[in-house]
Amino acid sequence: MPEREIRALQERVYRANMALRELGLVVATFGNVSGIHRPSGTVAIKPSGVVYDELSPESMVLVDLDNRVVEGTLNPSSDTRTHVRLYARFPEIGGIVHTHSKYATAWAQARRALPCFGTTHADIFYGEVPCTAVMRDEQISRDYEEETAVQILETFERWDYRSTPGVLVACHGPFTWGNTPAQAVYHSQVLEYVAEMALASLLLTPELGGIKKSLLDKHYLRKHGADAYYGQKSPGAGRDEPG
Repeated sequence: MPEREIRALQERVYRANMALRELGLVVATFGNVSGIHRPSGTVAIKPSGVVYDELSPESMVLVDLDNRVVEGTLNPSSDTRTHVRLYARFPEIGGIVHTHSKYATAWAQARRALPCFGTTHADIFYGEVPCTAVMRDEQISRDYEEETAVQILETFERWDYRSTPGVLVACHGPFTWGNTPAQAVYHSQVLEYVAEMALASLLLTPELGGIKKSLLDKHYLRKHGADAYYGQKSPGAGRDEPG
């Protein structure tokens, strides 16, 4: 493994995990962030059940894409197998987040996809954020985290993981991803925000339908399309933010 690049990855993953707490997206030890070094297939991920105040860059556990620990004395997150399966199938992502944030998890527990009602949602997610099927008993009795990945991957046979960088796992909670761990956290933050707004919108207008296609296309494509013009072109600018 290239030492300098791996240590930099651990630092980025550590900072992304701490950002979850700062943003109010996790409670207790719930939630985790990972990141991958693609050339070596090395994943850095939060250790299982360790309180956030005790985390450090060095405590981010290194695993390979076969779910084997390659460095670290702590057990990796219990969700590690889910993360590595997504990295193997989604080759353009560099970071993954799982939380039990309140509003996104409410939609997951309700077993409902998150509709796109407005442009804030459309800036990041191209249409609804899907909800997986409820895991079957025989899946639960097998490798649970592996089967969680199976549920997500089966759902994304009908969605594009690049234009919909997140999913609601039925009865469980959200997963998001991005080009980097920091971007995956950002997508988790936006998902929680639009999940709360969607609930409020339905309370105001229970029969509300989704955003019209032309407005969805305009807001998503002005940021992510071939002729995107939102943001700045200079190096380091153009952070993925709505507005």
